[in-house]
Amino acid sequence: MSDHALRLLRELPHLAELAAFPFNFDLARADHGEAVRLASGGPLEAVAGDDTGGTYFVCGDGSVLYADSEGSAGIIGDSVDAALEVLVGLPGWHDHLGLAPADGEEKIRAAVAETEEEIREYHGIDDERTELRAGLGLPERSPVELVGLLHAALLRTEPDFLLLNAEEGGAHALLDRHPRPPLWESVLARGRTDLTLLREGSAWDEVAGDRARRALALRAAQFDRREGDLPLLRHLLRHEAEASMTDELRLAAVLVGLHGQAEDLPLLYEVRETDFDTWCGLGGMPEPGADPAELRSWARGLDDSLFGTDPADEPLFTWTGLAHEQGLVELARAALIRRLDDIDFRAYCDARDGKAMERRDASQLSSLVHEFEQLGDSFQALRAQRLYVPLQTRAWDRVSALLRLARLEREEGRFGAAIRTLTSLRDTLAEPDGGNGDGDSSLGHWQRTNLGAYIVEEHYAVARTAATDTALADEVRAVTVAAGELLARLSGTAKANVERHLAGTTDIRTDTRTDIHADTDADPGAGVSAEPTPPQPSAG
Repeated sequence: MSDHALRLLRELPHLAELAAFPFNFDLARADHGEAVRLASGGPLEAVAGDDTGGTYFVCGDGSVLYADSEGSAGIIGDSVDAALEVLVGLPGWHDHLGLAPADGEEKIRAAVAETEEEIREYHGIDDERTELRAGLGLPERSPVELVGLLHAALLRTEPDFLLLNAEEGGAHALLDRHPRPPLWESVLARGRTDLTLLREGSAWDEVAGDRARRALALRAAQFDRREGDLPLLRHLLRHEAEASMTDELRLAAVLVGLHGQAEDLPLLYEVRETDFDTWCGLGGMPEPGADPAELRSWARGLDDSLFGTDPADEPLFTWTGLAHEQGLVELARAALIRRLDDIDFRAYCDARDGKAMERRDASQLSSLVHEFEQLGDSFQALRAQRLYVPLQTRAWDRVSALLRLARLEREEGRFGAAIRTLTSLRDTLAEPDGGNGDGDSSLGHWQRTNLGAYIVEEHYAVARTAATDTALADEVRAVTVAAGELLARLSGTAKANVERHLAGTTDIRTDTRTDIHADTDADPGAGVSAEPTPPQPSAG
């Protein structure tokens, strides 16, 4: 990493003028015009711009990120010095974003020569290039070397340097269109290595005893199945049972069951009986003494419906969850943001065309909210929840979604928005069918459920945190009054629990589990207490 050239440009005006023209790295154009930030939250400093509205940013590790005026961005060098080597050596570098070393020297030299001849028709670049290189101490490299440097830099853009619109949260497109490996390939790399170790008879306890490594090894075994893997699969299955019910436990049981060995039935039965969750999650499994063919049939059925042998068929959330588990947080975040952007764009197109947003996105949005919260990214979780709310047609689901939205808005410091969301929530409580007369009775017993308790607690939480904003004094008073009125409507047990929480702490209790669901075929209030319930697993 070096900023030697940038210091010289700031100190020597004649060099800065050369960099600005003809090489379009202008220190006076460092205002990008819109607020942007890295998805990772890393530092970002605008240092120069060009005459097309593009901006050059220096990131925390010294890498230079270029963002154009059309919503694309990419790394063009691992330092300002390296970026200037490209800009000075390839003055038409925008035209060469599609080139790669694999194109060969002849094609690269011909493309660069053609672009430079076009530039020379309007102004000189050769003497200027020699002077600027000498003044900045930049080495003279061939076009082939420079294209190689640019190509390698561009491929580093994602995930660590994903650029977002700071206000709306959408990601910039990649500056280039070079193919990248699929998410699953990056995530699965460690699992494949560990699977090889297991097959060699080494690191059995190290891999099996580490939750992240064990899960990845099982996924690697899912897509590379071998007859001799049964002993190591049994070993991984025993250890995975310690984590209770997981997708990987079901996978391990399936991979063992596919071998159709009668001696595995007692082990599988023991795993199924680990606890209530495993008993439910592995339902239908043949018991000891069953015909091995029955075991194989059970395993094939689950394999066909849930797993298979192509990693590209796995849901996105499988890979983002595994990425997060092994510490590849930015890889997971980037993939989730890209998926959310796709849904957001479809919603925009639907709204533009006067169509309602498709309900098929509802489950994905719910999973996105959950995954972003797991990453600690409440900003993106809030984006997803805003899209999720309008898709809820049932009053109970609508209130639940609004409650979660209010919490996310509060956590992001958007107190005015949270207050407005709680107003909408109370409107739905007052008129569940929205005035349509459709007889929606799903909220009939909200006063004696977890949902009712959470509603009251969130009102008090918003009132307390928003009290720091004096401009919202009237709104805060209204929320406080509403909280008291809602508290008075709760049933005895629910009311007592909320009052105990409020009295027993100096801060309002804020539970993250505010997306409460009820059985659509049952009375949502029947038999439900106001005591907090364990969080449910992600829909993804």
